[in-house]
Amino acid sequence: MAFLMKQMLGDTLKNMTGGGGGDEGDGAASDGKETAASKGMTREEFEEYQRQLREEQIERDREFATKKAERANLRIQLRDKYKIPGNAQDDATVQMAGDDLDLPEDLAKMVEEDEEEEETNDSFLGKLQNMDLDLDTIKTKAQTRMNEAKQAAEEKCVTM
Repeated sequence: MAFLMKQMLGDTLKNMTGGGGGDEGDGAASDGKETAASKGMTREEFEEYQRQLREEQIERDREFATKKAERANLRIQLRDKYKIPGNAQDDATVQMAGDDLDLPEDLAKMVEEDEEEEETNDSFLGKLQNMDLDLDTIKTKAQTRMNEAKQAAEEKCVTM
């Protein structure tokens, strides 16, 4: 905490008191990189500062990759739901992220419901396709049954 206070107030106090003066060689190294002297810190503080910056950058990159993979996962789920061709780039992004992706609950429920519905439809259609049906015999049986029902109705009903 003291490090951050010194960092924030140190430069402000130098600028207010005119401490920067004409000594511009102290501001940054000749190659444009920051140095401990340019930040007004000791070497240990500067190393700690650089380490914190690297850790923060790594954490931001990790969070960005996770969010990117979550969005890719969402697109994949929507493509599956609406039967749209997939995208290899999205598949690769999801595979790189691993299993720690979140899928919105609403979308997960919708996908599950659609899958269940498809399973029931597929199973019924699968049964129909697997059955050996002779449509001609079914048609003749249906016609004979209708004729029998018609004749029975005519016999029982006087007005027909």
